[in-house]
Amino acid sequence: MNILLLGSGAREHAIGWKLSMSPKVTNLFIAPGNAGTSAIGKNIPLSIDDFLSIKQFVLNNKINMLVVGPEDPLVNGITDFFFNDELLKNISVIGPLKKAAMLEGSKEFAKEFMIRHNIPSAAYKAFSRNNLDEGIEFIDRSRPPFVLKADGLAAGKGVVICPTTEEAKIELHSMIMESKFGTASARVIIEEFLKGIELSVFVLSDGKTYKILPEAKDYKKIGEGDTGANTGGMGSVSPVPFADRSFMEKVENRIIIPTIEGLKEEKIDYRGFIFFGLINVKGDPFVIEYNCRMGDPEAESVIPRIKNDLVDLFTAVALQKLEKEIIVTDPRTTGTVMLVSKGYPDHYEKGKIITINGTVNPSILFHGGTKKEPISGNIVTNGGRVIAVTSFGKSIWEALSVSYANATKIEFEGKQYRRDIGFDL
Repeated sequence: MNILLLGSGAREHAIGWKLSMSPKVTNLFIAPGNAGTSAIGKNIPLSIDDFLSIKQFVLNNKINMLVVGPEDPLVNGITDFFFNDELLKNISVIGPLKKAAMLEGSKEFAKEFMIRHNIPSAAYKAFSRNNLDEGIEFIDRSRPPFVLKADGLAAGKGVVICPTTEEAKIELHSMIMESKFGTASARVIIEEFLKGIELSVFVLSDGKTYKILPEAKDYKKIGEGDTGANTGGMGSVSPVPFADRSFMEKVENRIIIPTIEGLKEEKIDYRGFIFFGLINVKGDPFVIEYNCRMGDPEAESVIPRIKNDLVDLFTAVALQKLEKEIIVTDPRTTGTVMLVSKGYPDHYEKGKIITINGTVNPSILFHGGTKKEPISGNIVTNGGRVIAVTSFGKSIWEALSVSYANATKIEFEGKQYRRDIGFDL
């Protein structure tokens, strides 16, 4: 089987790493990929949103399956593009249709979906340039703290928690009138603040049924103790200690099943990953957000724990035969630490040479913002989140201790990472 995987982050490296283990894979192409993915397949210099160039490559290279890693091409309709093209419609696509991807593409769409299907979530109101004054009045009438969310895609950074009324009003103005998150914050959701502890739950869906994958907990803030700006994620652990059988039964019955049934009821054919961003409030799960793909850095902790052949699972998704599959999970814990560039998530420099002192076994390195210089052969930084270090252990602390030990062996100018992943567990 020839597979094309779209994306260039550590999530895609983790997915590609797992796909490359399958004896069913003849050729694995990653577009555009990074320095790490070049070791498990062939990187292809294609833009993830250039659907016509992707089509040409797929046809020229007899691709059997397209796996879409990031959210942008899904929200932009790449799955619809394949399904509606006579030459592409028989190629398996792992990733939902555009309408389904709006669960991530629009926070307001997701909230309305949850209301229609009685899925527990925080109360909210939506505001834009047209009713900004109403938003200010709403803040004045409400009790802090406030959760402000950009309605559109903001690379995991479009959520701001404001502890005071005045900060919320300033932030709302900045998001809408000053385009703090670009077009993503042209419309802003103001949401009830829920106090609890977060986790991420993932399922694979074939449009008819679903399979629950290992859960994870990620750490979004740049600073230790969950302080500072939001990032795409500074680390993760799996499994999550408080997500016991009782809690996960609530998640399945109150959230997963109503979501799957709601999609079917609305005639939305969803084939791919569904990411449930949840918060545990006194033992009860609430949905914070949906994503239409695997999380990053959660994928780096979750994918290594899945013992199944990922090609088999994806084929079952495409053929709507997922019901026959049984997810087999490694009982060990994984802990992931993300090494980032100095200045991330704001301005940061690229092109810093990466060196590894000695061996990092038994950790697994999943590259994110890296590339290999064609002339020198050096691997250099090429993004904010550079490399994820993932390790197994009998406990969170054992897994993370290995990841932290090996994180010290990876060097690049300005390297930063959080030293307290798992601190709240």
